[in-house]
Amino acid sequence: MPLPPAGRILAVDWGEVRIGLALSDETQTLATPLETLVRRRGKRFPMPRFLELVAAHGPSGVVVGLPLTGEGDEEESARAARELAGALAERSGLPVELWDERMSTARALAAIREQGGSTRGRKGDVDSLAAAVLLQHFLDARRVRGL
Repeated sequence: MPLPPAGRILAVDWGEVRIGLALSDETQTLATPLETLVRRRGKRFPMPRFLELVAAHGPSGVVVGLPLTGEGDEEESARAARELAGALAERSGLPVELWDERMSTARALAAIREQGGSTRGRKGDVDSLAAAVLLQHFLDARRVRGL
Protein backbone atom coordinates (compact mmCIF):
# COMPACT_ATOMS: atom_id res chain seq x y z
CA MET A 1 0.00 0.00 0.00
CA PRO A 2 1.52 3.37 -0.97
CA LEU A 3 2.30 5.89 1.74
CA PRO A 4 0.15 9.02 2.01
CA PRO A 5 1.61 12.20 0.47
CA ALA A 6 1.41 14.15 3.74
CA GLY A 7 2.37 13.52 7.36
CA ARG A 8 5.52 12.21 8.95
CA ILE A 9 7.14 9.04 7.66
CA LEU A 10 9.14 6.75 9.91
CA ALA A 11 12.07 4.88 8.31
CA VAL A 12 13.53 1.61 9.53
CA ASP A 13 17.07 0.59 8.53
CA TRP A 14 17.04 -3.04 9.62
CA GLY A 15 20.22 -4.75 10.78
CA GLU A 16 21.26 -7.96 12.49
CA VAL A 17 22.13 -6.15 15.73
CA ARG A 18 20.96 -2.54 15.43
CA ILE A 19 17.92 -0.98 13.80
CA GLY A 20 18.29 2.66 12.78
CA LEU A 21 15.19 4.84 12.79
CA ALA A 22 14.59 8.20 11.15
CA LEU A 23 11.60 10.52 10.86
CA SER A 24 10.52 13.00 8.23
CA ASP A 25 8.93 16.35 8.82
CA GLU A 26 5.18 16.82 8.19
CA THR A 27 5.78 18.01 4.61
CA GLN A 28 7.89 14.94 3.81
CA THR A 29 10.78 17.17 2.74
CA LEU A 30 13.50 16.49 5.30
CA ALA A 31 14.59 13.30 7.07
CA THR A 32 16.33 13.36 10.46
CA PRO A 33 17.83 10.57 12.55
CA LEU A 34 15.53 9.51 15.37
CA GLU A 35 16.88 6.59 17.39
CA THR A 36 18.72 3.30 17.16
CA LEU A 37 17.13 0.19 18.59
CA VAL A 38 19.38 -2.66 19.69
CA ARG A 39 18.31 -6.25 19.28
CA ARG A 40 19.31 -8.62 22.03
CA ARG A 41 20.98 -11.81 20.92
CA GLY A 42 18.39 -14.27 19.67
CA LYS A 43 15.57 -11.73 19.99
CA ARG A 44 13.39 -10.37 17.25
CA PHE A 45 12.65 -6.76 16.45
CA PRO A 46 11.97 -4.63 19.59
CA MET A 47 8.31 -4.08 18.72
CA PRO A 48 7.19 -2.47 22.02
CA ARG A 49 9.67 0.41 21.64
CA PHE A 50 8.79 0.80 17.97
CA LEU A 51 5.09 1.08 18.84
CA GLU A 52 5.91 3.66 21.55
CA LEU A 53 7.69 5.77 18.93
CA VAL A 54 4.75 5.41 16.54
CA ALA A 55 2.40 6.61 19.29
CA ALA A 56 4.70 9.51 20.20
CA HIS A 57 5.38 10.78 16.67
CA GLY A 58 2.19 9.79 14.84
CA PRO A 59 3.67 8.88 11.46
CA SER A 60 1.33 8.37 8.52
CA GLY A 61 3.46 5.51 7.17
CA VAL A 62 6.66 3.51 7.45
CA VAL A 63 9.51 2.86 5.01
CA VAL A 64 11.58 -0.27 5.62
CA GLY A 65 14.99 -0.58 4.00
CA LEU A 66 15.28 -3.56 1.66
CA PRO A 67 18.86 -4.86 1.67
CA LEU A 68 19.61 -5.99 -1.87
CA THR A 69 22.87 -7.32 -3.22
CA GLY A 70 25.01 -5.12 -5.46
CA GLU A 71 23.30 -6.77 -8.43
CA GLY A 72 19.84 -6.03 -7.04
CA ASP A 73 19.06 -9.58 -5.92
CA GLU A 74 17.37 -10.57 -2.69
CA GLU A 75 19.04 -12.87 -0.20
CA GLU A 76 18.16 -13.89 3.36
CA SER A 77 18.44 -10.39 4.82
CA ALA A 78 15.96 -9.07 2.22
CA ARG A 79 13.50 -11.82 3.11
CA ALA A 80 13.87 -10.90 6.77
CA ALA A 81 13.21 -7.23 5.92
CA ARG A 82 10.05 -8.24 4.04
CA GLU A 83 8.86 -10.24 7.07
CA LEU A 84 9.60 -7.27 9.31
CA ALA A 85 7.66 -4.93 7.01
CA GLY A 86 4.64 -7.23 7.22
CA ALA A 87 4.85 -7.40 11.02
CA LEU A 88 5.18 -3.61 11.31
CA ALA A 89 2.15 -3.06 9.08
CA GLU A 90 0.11 -5.57 11.06
CA ARG A 91 1.08 -4.30 14.51
CA SER A 92 1.05 -0.56 13.78
CA GLY A 93 -1.88 -0.45 11.37
CA LEU A 94 0.17 1.87 9.13
CA PRO A 95 0.96 1.49 5.45
CA VAL A 96 4.50 0.18 4.93
CA GLU A 97 6.69 0.39 1.83
CA LEU A 98 10.00 -1.29 1.14
CA TRP A 99 12.83 0.81 -0.31
CA ASP A 100 16.20 -0.23 -1.71
CA GLU A 101 18.70 0.60 1.01
CA ARG A 102 21.89 -0.25 -0.85
CA MET A 103 24.69 2.06 0.18
CA SER A 104 22.72 3.89 2.94
CA THR A 105 25.26 2.98 5.62
CA ALA A 106 28.19 3.79 3.31
CA ARG A 107 26.64 7.20 2.56
CA ALA A 108 26.11 7.85 6.27
CA LEU A 109 29.75 6.98 7.02
CA ALA A 110 30.93 9.22 4.19
CA ALA A 111 28.82 12.13 5.50
CA ILE A 112 30.34 11.77 8.97
CA ARG A 113 33.86 11.68 7.55
CA GLU A 114 33.21 14.66 5.25
CA GLN A 115 32.33 16.71 8.31
CA GLY A 116 35.55 15.65 10.01
CA GLY A 117 33.81 13.32 12.43
CA SER A 118 34.73 9.91 13.68
CA THR A 119 32.56 6.83 13.87
CA ARG A 120 34.51 5.31 16.73
CA GLY A 121 32.06 4.34 19.47
CA ARG A 122 29.14 5.82 17.50
CA LYS A 123 27.63 2.78 15.79
CA GLY A 124 24.15 3.74 16.97
CA ASP A 125 24.54 7.21 15.49
CA VAL A 126 25.64 5.68 12.20
CA ASP A 127 22.59 3.41 12.09
CA SER A 128 20.07 6.20 12.73
CA LEU A 129 21.91 8.39 10.20
CA ALA A 130 21.76 5.52 7.68
CA ALA A 131 17.98 5.40 8.26
CA ALA A 132 17.84 9.16 7.59
CA VAL A 133 19.83 8.69 4.36
CA LEU A 134 17.43 5.92 3.32
CA LEU A 135 14.40 8.07 4.13
CA GLN A 136 15.79 11.17 2.39
CA HIS A 137 16.42 9.12 -0.74
CA PHE A 138 12.83 7.83 -0.59
CA LEU A 139 11.40 11.35 -0.08
CA ASP A 140 13.50 12.84 -2.90
CA ALA A 141 12.51 10.05 -5.30
CA ARG A 142 8.80 10.58 -4.52
CA ARG A 143 9.13 14.30 -5.06
CA VAL A 144 10.84 13.77 -8.45
CA ARG A 145 8.04 11.41 -9.49
CA GLY A 146 5.47 13.98 -8.36
CA LEU A 147 3.89 11.83 -5.65
